Amino acid sequence: MRGKRLWTAAGVAAVLAVGAAGVGVGLTGGGEEAASSGLPPGTTEVKRQDLVRTERVDGTLTYGDVTALSGAVSGTVTWLPEVGATVRRGKPLYKVDNDAVVVMYGLLPLWRPLSAGVSGPDARQLEENLAELGYTGFTVDADFTGATADAVRAWQDDAGLPETGTVEPGRVVFADGAVRVAELTATVGGQAGGPVLGYTSKKREVSVALDVADQDLVEKELPVRVTLPDGSAVDGEVDAIGTTVEAAGDAGTADTIEVTVSIKDQKALGSLDSAPVKVELTAETREDVLVVPVEALLALREGGYGLQIVEGSSTRIVAVEAGMFAAGLVEVSGAGVAEGVTVGLPS
Repeated sequence: MRGKRLWTAAGVAAVLAVGAAGVGVGLTGGGEEAASSGLPPGTTEVKRQDLVRTERVDGTLTYGDVTALSGAVSGTVTWLPEVGATVRRGKPLYKVDNDAVVVMYGLLPLWRPLSAGVSGPDARQLEENLAELGYTGFTVDADFTGATADAVRAWQDDAGLPETGTVEPGRVVFADGAVRVAELTATVGGQAGGPVLGYTSKKREVSVALDVADQDLVEKELPVRVTLPDGSAVDGEVDAIGTTVEAAGDAGTADTIEVTVSIKDQKALGSLDSAPVKVELTAETREDVLVVPVEALLALREGGYGLQIVEGSSTRIVAVEAGMFAAGLVEVSGAGVAEGVTVGLPS
């Protein structure tokens, strides 16, 4: 992974040192060269701003992990959705003996029959879905009452199911939101007791295999920028950071952890289902510092760097301390260096 990273400022300092080594500007004993009337080819001003160094890492745009669904209702598969179809709350995911298996939203699987007299979080979860679908006459709580059974019968009637007032395991698939059909493992006419299909979230996300050594660059809810294959960029946010290390498979590669980035504006992703992307992470931030373009730095014979200060028709060289390099800029500090000061450029 490390070999594939794109550094926005990588090698800047090294290139600068090699390129400027031949300048050999000398200073007076006071750390400042005597004034000269030779004006540089170009100039710029010292600016004060935040400086951010970023790293770009490889990522993959996907719909997330596929959840394999096996049928819990016996019978014959009589209808299946198309791969890529989105199925929302209350809609059939597939049909067995021409009766729908319906999607509802929730984190608990339906592990037991729900009928009058049952209590628990699974009963509340079902009632919440019935209420969202517009059914009334019951109280949304942990108790499945006779009023709940009446609402279930009304829902079963609308869904074309037998009006029993009981919801059997396998008749409802609870998922964390709308699902996207990723693959079909059953066929129409086949038995429903085995694997039927695989589904994912309908929201696309970015998966990053991040070097373990770089996990300090990420934290939950960290804003990031994701660059798509066409060069456009969308905003993302770190949604999850894995806790399991994936050992390096080849020599020269690093151990990694999985980082998941959520994308709020799904429409900005266009029609992409899966694609390689670049994720821009903030590696370091320096707030309210003085900066100049990297090419403004001069290598000094005494070592270190300097700037050519332009004052009217004359110039002088002052030594500076070079801090962080990022985005073609460098943080500078030193006597005589202040916001708005004009400095020389090679062109």
